[in-house]
Amino acid sequence: MDVRRIVEDGLRPLNLRGKRVLLIVPDGTRTAPVGMMFRAIHDVIGDLDVMIALGTHARMSDLEIQKRMEVEEGEFPGVRFFNHAWDDPSALTSLGTIEASEILAISEGRFGMDLEVQINRAVLEYDHLLILGPVFPHEVAGFSGGNKYLFPGISGPEVLNFFHWLGAVITNPLIIGHKWTPVRAVIDRAASMVPTPCHAFCMVVDHGELAGLFFGPNSEAWSEAADLSASLHIVKKPRPFHTVLSCAPQMYGDLWVGGKCMYKLEPVVADGGELIIYAPHITEISKTHGADIERIGYHVRDYFLARWNEFKDEPWGVLAHSTHVRGIGTYVDRVERARIRVTLATGIPEEVCRRICLGYRDPSTIDVGAFGGREHEGVLLVERAGETLYRLAGESD
Repeated sequence: MDVRRIVEDGLRPLNLRGKRVLLIVPDGTRTAPVGMMFRAIHDVIGDLDVMIALGTHARMSDLEIQKRMEVEEGEFPGVRFFNHAWDDPSALTSLGTIEASEILAISEGRFGMDLEVQINRAVLEYDHLLILGPVFPHEVAGFSGGNKYLFPGISGPEVLNFFHWLGAVITNPLIIGHKWTPVRAVIDRAASMVPTPCHAFCMVVDHGELAGLFFGPNSEAWSEAADLSASLHIVKKPRPFHTVLSCAPQMYGDLWVGGKCMYKLEPVVADGGELIIYAPHITEISKTHGADIERIGYHVRDYFLARWNEFKDEPWGVLAHSTHVRGIGTYVDRVERARIRVTLATGIPEEVCRRICLGYRDPSTIDVGAFGGREHEGVLLVERAGETLYRLAGESD
């Protein structure tokens, strides 16, 4: 793939050299050659600013940003690197409101409420926005990438909380790996309110290598990338497994992002089966939302819906994360039953795991190799989980 040619052919007609350009990139929880792409873009248009699209992830330190961008301190003196400040109201601006009637239509009748659209006010200070990020199956939007780097990447919490809970109500198995979803419709509608021109480089990464690179208006580039991602990042299995060992890579530093090791594998766990998130390096639930999650715990969707008056004022994004990690289940006669068991083999203490309604295994007692080569027994080992979606053969795409 001639990356330089794709970058040059895409950017030169836009005449961005000398203009104020903001490049929006992922944090360290996404696999992609961000540094290589940044250099290619910089070579074509010169100095620009770079914003880390955190969503509500923890801020990255200067050293972490340098590692993400693959640069040395002071190497690009004319480039500013900074985090999105999602939790600082003064850093945000309102683009307007999506009215309740439109939300009712987009959400297919699930919600009827006005939705204020806030975004990092910096986007109004530039002549052009460029998005650079990978596309993978995603538990909330269907596929990541494209306009998702605006919402929730650099948005205010209202939009983020709303569409995360919308995705949770629909449920992960009915969203993940599906291209056009109500959540994607909310994201695209909010993005249409951004007045600054924007284009995207959407990457498709396979086993750490760049397998596809698409450039154009956000939705167009994303659509092409999502089609390729669907062919590369979805693995079909003929039958479900009673035990799945899902190993989290080091880039997932807490359970907030490490939960992806559950989302991508829930569809192939048999009813009553166990999914083990193996991540000895994870020692906390969330760097930013830990207190909320410890107070609320992990529960199935129906638990929250049945007790909505109790939970409606909690951050909806936290409720969504809770249901995604716990998985599908029921809540009948005040009895909660999850379809599968989710067990943490992490550095999170056993008493905390029990308190938040998840299982516990001491990671030192797990021999990862012993789980391999046993698919015929109903045991699946995934050594680098979180980006590839596993589905049962015959399930709709």
